[in-house]
Amino acid sequence: MVRTLSEEDVGRVLKYEDLIPAMEKALSDFSAGRVIQPVRTVLTIEEGKRYAGLMPAVAGNGMGAKFVSFYPKNADAGLPTHLAMIMLFEPQTGRPLAVMDGRLITEMRTAAVSAAVTRYLAPENSKVLALLGSGVQAAAHLSALRHVCHFDDVRVWSRTADHAQRFAALHGVRATALEEAVRGAEVIVAATGAQEPFLKGEWLKEGAHVNAVGAARPTWRELDDDAMHNILVVDSREAVLEESGDVILSGAAIYAEAGEVIAGARVPSRSVTTVFKSVGLAVEDIVTARLVYDSILTLREGKA
Repeated sequence: MVRTLSEEDVGRVLKYEDLIPAMEKALSDFSAGRVIQPVRTVLTIEEGKRYAGLMPAVAGNGMGAKFVSFYPKNADAGLPTHLAMIMLFEPQTGRPLAVMDGRLITEMRTAAVSAAVTRYLAPENSKVLALLGSGVQAAAHLSALRHVCHFDDVRVWSRTADHAQRFAALHGVRATALEEAVRGAEVIVAATGAQEPFLKGEWLKEGAHVNAVGAARPTWRELDDDAMHNILVVDSREAVLEESGDVILSGAAIYAEAGEVIAGARVPSRSVTTVFKSVGLAVEDIVTARLVYDSILTLREGKA
């Protein structure tokens, strides 16, 4: 029987304590060549406003594809900018297993990947977090990163000051100006809809770690050249060289893929400043979808 799973179904079983280690393995498998996936196919429907992407992958225990819509224009209407559906198959037999909502999976796996990489790259005992952006990804990263770091000071900045104040009140953090948020922070998350660089490398504390998850197009930027010319780790060399304006336009050299860092093949010193540029990989979605599917089966069997 092919199961149909809603966002509510996903939310009942998907937890960061399970998802973060699952993303570590997915990234390691990807960099080790144990995953089959192309760079996502993106259809431009309306430049700057409406895009659609197809993301297939075959991993050890999951096969499938995500169809995702990226509609920046939805933000003005208070609607999600990312919506998705995931089809999951059993890779040994090709048997279809489930069709599930992919919005929450996209949200949580993005933050879980950043948390997994932060575990390996951030300074030991990081205490100060800066969230640049106050939307869905800022909230998800705050939750995920708290599984790998214990922060005493969390700062948030948004291009819309009211949004930062609202986020700060909701999550018990501090809304600050941009430079104030970044200076002295040990972990920084850039998760905005920016198309021009706003995060300056000169503000970064030596040894800080940046998770850059916005600027999802080859001409868009969040980080300036100074920021990008630190130790650069990416989720996929091939993907960022097609999709990431931060990487393409800065000409920054790629030190390693995240999977290589997690596997111990390339390990930078904790004392150097690092940037993790994440564009999102299909394997992350398929592995997460399989985790959801297996968790729901276990839950239902336990109630039987």
